[in-house]
Amino acid sequence: MKRKYLEGAPLIIMTIGLGLGTFIEILDASIANVAIPNIAGDLAVATSQGTWVITSYAVSNAIVLPMTGWLGKRYGDVRVFVVSTVLFSFFSWTCGLSWSLPMLIASRIMQGAVAGTMIPLSQSLLLQNYPPEKSSLALAFWGIVVIVAPILGPVLGGWITESHGWSWIFYINVPIGILSSYLTWSVLKDSPSQTRKEPIDIVGFILLIIGVGALQITLDKGQELDWFNSQTIIILALVAFFGLLFFTVWDIYTPHPVVDFTHFTRRNFVIGTLACAVGWMLFIGCMVLSPLWLQTREGYTPYWAGVTLMTIGIFPLLLATTVGKGVNKWDPRLFTSLSFFLYGISFFWMGSFTTSVSLYLLMMSRLFLGLALAFYFIPLIAIAMSGIPEESLTSASGIFNFVRMMIGGGFGPAIFVTLWERREIFHHARLVESVNFSREPATAIYAQLQAKGLYSPESDAIINTMVTSQASILSLNDVFWLGGFCFLVMIPFIWLSKRVDPKNIKTAIID
Repeated sequence: MKRKYLEGAPLIIMTIGLGLGTFIEILDASIANVAIPNIAGDLAVATSQGTWVITSYAVSNAIVLPMTGWLGKRYGDVRVFVVSTVLFSFFSWTCGLSWSLPMLIASRIMQGAVAGTMIPLSQSLLLQNYPPEKSSLALAFWGIVVIVAPILGPVLGGWITESHGWSWIFYINVPIGILSSYLTWSVLKDSPSQTRKEPIDIVGFILLIIGVGALQITLDKGQELDWFNSQTIIILALVAFFGLLFFTVWDIYTPHPVVDFTHFTRRNFVIGTLACAVGWMLFIGCMVLSPLWLQTREGYTPYWAGVTLMTIGIFPLLLATTVGKGVNKWDPRLFTSLSFFLYGISFFWMGSFTTSVSLYLLMMSRLFLGLALAFYFIPLIAIAMSGIPEESLTSASGIFNFVRMMIGGGFGPAIFVTLWERREIFHHARLVESVNFSREPATAIYAQLQAKGLYSPESDAIINTMVTSQASILSLNDVFWLGGFCFLVMIPFIWLSKRVDPKNIKTAIID
């Protein structure tokens, strides 16, 4: 039977509905970051305790992501997305109402859990309901939302927190979520959906919770607890390793797996998913590290640190449809190679910054980074999803986004921040060696400070601040140069995938 695709107004309404739901889900993963000090202060807890607001959301979200395929088959993609969006709005409301940290964490756990299905389902529903010849436009729209939301998160979160209080970073989700669920249901409620009652593998589900939960907590708390110098981190890492190992072995041989690992038998899915995950890890690491450096070393407020990232979204917005159409004409591997090359150049540029870098230069470098981002998502999704049967799109999309979120959202910030801090210690030690009275620059600085009436220990403190600032930017440069080389190395890797037919990137959808 020939599938009937949406056209005209229903297609636009569905796109807006799915886009709004995806937007608030991704936005909420980053919008709370800048509000942690305010939340901790209002709830009378330490800032380190307040970070569980982020960790609890990430853990529950990561656990549910790979289960999207089973939920979609059991209850239907449309029904699961709409219910998830409504529940997301409800738990956003309870987050805003929270008067204690336990209540807020409980609400964030539930919010993250129901949000786990929203991203992969929005992607698969777009692909299922767009005509095959316009599927690249669907991916273009989805890519815009995924890119813009985390960029706006810190800026919007900082402004709302400073102007209206932290509760409103959650309240704004309520009307948007309700509108998203209404628009989506009004168009897709009668769409064909094959559901079947498949039993869930309880053992596999428990192993997934243990493995992913321990891994996410390890990544979130590793730097704070000094990684493997902490017994807690060692135990969590071992639990994560064996939990995920047992889960993988169990899931492969069980008749009703939680995660369909057969997708990894497809070369394009493996290469596309890994390339997207590693690239996202490097990008998110940059997105986290840059504002952190600006706030802790250069005196930027959370709002202005977020402003420096806003220009990233300009080129993706302008070029999304162009890239989407181009993928239908040319080999997606060409676009991906161009993206990785531009990423490498952008990282090398940011790796040349000094402590005197201007706001203008920061925004221009992010603008160029956005040009690389414009060619990133759509071609990689096209490569990864090529050859996936339509009935398996939801499952494949869930795994694709799970790997991207775990490697990118989990490993990226942890690796980048750890490298930055370790290299800062190294450069600080090297620079301190040169600050002695046998070297003319050091004696000149001491003489200038003494001329202004500053003697030890005041002059020592000022010089130490200058050394720390220089060590910080040198370590930041090291990390960015490493990221740039990683992007260039990935260019030949992407050409190991099979060529995708440009005339139909959704080759698996058969009428």
